[in-house]
Amino acid sequence: MGRAESLEGKMSTQDPSDLWSRSDGDVELLQDLGWYHGNLTRHAAEALLLSNGCDGSYLLRDSNERIGLYSLSVRAKDSVKHFHVEYTGYSFKFGFNEFSSLKDFVKHFANQPLIGSETGTLIVLKHPYPKKVEEPSIYESVRVHTAMQTGRSENDLVPTAPSLGTKEGYLTKQGGLVKTWKTRWFTLHRNELKYFKDQMSPEPIRILDLTECSAVQFDYSQERVNCFCLVFPFRTFYLCAKTGVEADEWIKILRWKLVKDKSY
Repeated sequence: MGRAESLEGKMSTQDPSDLWSRSDGDVELLQDLGWYHGNLTRHAAEALLLSNGCDGSYLLRDSNERIGLYSLSVRAKDSVKHFHVEYTGYSFKFGFNEFSSLKDFVKHFANQPLIGSETGTLIVLKHPYPKKVEEPSIYESVRVHTAMQTGRSENDLVPTAPSLGTKEGYLTKQGGLVKTWKTRWFTLHRNELKYFKDQMSPEPIRILDLTECSAVQFDYSQERVNCFCLVFPFRTFYLCAKTGVEADEWIKILRWKLVKDKSY
C-alpha cells in the first residue's frame, strides 16, 4: 500500500467535529485543529497535497494577503485549488456560509461538503490532511562516501528553486502558413512557452518569448470551441484546449506571466 493510500485511510477515519467540545469561536483554537498548517505557503501546500494527498484532500493555512484571512487548499485530481476563509472576529465565512463558531465550521467539513470553483471544477471535501503525519524511521548506514569533485567550496552550492507558475499539456494549434490544426505538447516555464511534436519529443518545434507577447484572450473567430490566442508583434497564435476549464487555466496563468513581467 502506497503512502497516499495509507494517508487516505488515516484521514478518512478522522471525524474533524470530534476535535472540539468547546463552543467558543476564538481563532486561537485553530492551533488545535489537526488540519490547520499555520504559515505553510501556497506552493508548499500544493506540493504536499499533490505528492501525498488524494482527490478531495484539503488543508487550512494562513493567507499571505492579510491577518484574519485563511486559505483552504484542496486537491482536485491533478491540481490544487485555493479558496478564501475569513475570520471576522466573531464568525468564520466560507463561500456562501457563515459559521458563528469554529466548532460549527469544523462540523460543516465533517459532512464532506461539495465545493465549486469559478472554473467549474466540483470537489467533494473528503480527507483533511493532517499537520502531523507519522512516518517510519528508516535510515540506511553509510557504506560509501567520497567526494566526486575536488576544489569546490560551499559557494558552489547555490540552491536553484523550481520555477513558479509552470504548466504543460496538449493543445491544438493552428499552423502559420498552412491553416491546418495539429495537436502539440506545450510546456510553460518562466517566460518561455515551448511546443513540441508530442510529449516524448526531446527538442521543441518553437520557443515563444512571453516578454514579447502583448495579449492573451479567448478567441471566437475560429470554427472551434475552447480557443484562445496569444498576440505577438510578428504573429497571432491560435490555440484550442479540450475543455473550457482547461482553456481558462491556460489563459489565467499566461496573463499572470504577462502582468508579472510588466511589474518588474
